[in-house]
Amino acid sequence: MKASVKWTDGRQFVAESGSGHSVVIDGPPDHGGRNTGPRPMEMLLMGMGACTSFDVLEILEKSRAPVSDCVATIEAERADAVPAVFTKIHIHFTVSGRNLKESQVKRAVELSAEKYCSASIMLAKGGVEVTHSYSIIDD
Repeated sequence: MKASVKWTDGRQFVAESGSGHSVVIDGPPDHGGRNTGPRPMEMLLMGMGACTSFDVLEILEKSRAPVSDCVATIEAERADAVPAVFTKIHIHFTVSGRNLKESQVKRAVELSAEKYCSASIMLAKGGVEVTHSYSIIDD
């Protein structure tokens, strides 16, 4: 896996993934940025959220659960001192579908957290307290 990050100006960068996709990453104006994209640490959280959501959806789809929507809401706390690493991350899944079984959603979230999500497991092994929760909406 590869990526490149090219500085454009100020604190703005264009990151390109090895698969050829680009995203603008920027800092806040008080740090020389123009606020044209997410902050680097926000990208880390979004990546983790997408990684674990990918797993949850794949597990639910393999079990033929009738999922119509899945939203992961992530909240994080950072250390006060530099480096301002994440100390706690909580991810809450809101899974929608018709007659979803709680046992299936619970299992999918647990499998992602404990076995499949490389991003959240890596952060947890690095000392971040990573927690998960879920709610189900019947539609």
